[in-house]
Amino acid sequence: MAAPLLIGTLHAQDFEYTIANGSITITNYTGPGGNVAIPATIAGMPVTAIGAQAFLGRTTLTAITIPDSVTNIEDGFLSRGGGLGAFGFCSALTNVSMGNGVIYLGIGTFALCNNLTQVSIADSVTTVGDFAFHNCASLTDVKIGKSVTQLGPGTGYAFDGSTNLARVRIPGNVTNIGSYAFSYSPSLAGITIEDGVSLIGDHAFSACPSLANVTLPASVTTIKDGAFAIGANLAGVYFKGNAPTLSEPGDVFYYSSNITVYYLPGTTGWGPTYAGRPTMLWNPQAQTTDGSFGVRQNGFGFNIAGTAGIPIVVEASTNLEAGSWVALQSSTLTNGLIYFSDPQWTNYSRRNYRIRSP
Repeated sequence: MAAPLLIGTLHAQDFEYTIANGSITITNYTGPGGNVAIPATIAGMPVTAIGAQAFLGRTTLTAITIPDSVTNIEDGFLSRGGGLGAFGFCSALTNVSMGNGVIYLGIGTFALCNNLTQVSIADSVTTVGDFAFHNCASLTDVKIGKSVTQLGPGTGYAFDGSTNLARVRIPGNVTNIGSYAFSYSPSLAGITIEDGVSLIGDHAFSACPSLANVTLPASVTTIKDGAFAIGANLAGVYFKGNAPTLSEPGDVFYYSSNITVYYLPGTTGWGPTYAGRPTMLWNPQAQTTDGSFGVRQNGFGFNIAGTAGIPIVVEASTNLEAGSWVALQSSTLTNGLIYFSDPQWTNYSRRNYRIRSP
């Protein structure tokens, strides 16, 4: 039996669409805006795709619900300085509910949605396209789903210009952090990059002046040009593994002149400098066999020894299963040795301690 042929543009209430192989692609929204739910079916056929400019520039759209039936949000168009896609420049859009069926977020899907504050990328999504959330200035909370492997795999700019984004967690399923992924995000003060990420693209975190410290997992094998450039307050980059390959040696940290690179004992490839910045062995150890360890009049304590000048944070936890830790002391091993004391230890039946990087 032959697949149905499309003749002209079809219409349902508030939507124009096309049919191919028994599936529907929404090509245009004609409704009044507000809170819009895309139907899962039209005329008994599943809605599986949202066209490249279906909602582009709809300034009355305030919320959108995407059903599980939709697997693809098509690529928008690239323009000078960015890309605009299916929901691009929907300036009143504040809320997106994404069904767990979308696999691909196309170029510029939510670009220039200046009032979008939170986004939770569905666990079904594997690729966040170039410019997908470009210049979404009001974003404060981003959750990246557990199937995403690439953030901006081509030109990049997946979340650049997130002016109000303060913290982001990049899960280990993301192997490729694309070019300019979070660049020009002045409030970004904390990034958590989990083990599994292997490549950090050029300028991925450039021009993020609130970043002070970054820890990179052992899985990172390649860092490209300018990845942490123009970081006026970036002081420490902590590597858990061997020295990653540099695409442009010396340019990863350009105009980030205050950086010290820290590496762990037993890792390889490190010299006195890395990408033009000084390196230090980060090796703090709690001394459990000298006379400092144990209970004293002013609390429980111990010496911490390591490379002179390295920064550390001592944390405590009363519930290891919950993974809850509280920072107790931030210090620098000025002479390679400090004494840590916890005067509050008697308030707890059990307290665990650990030393981490800032």
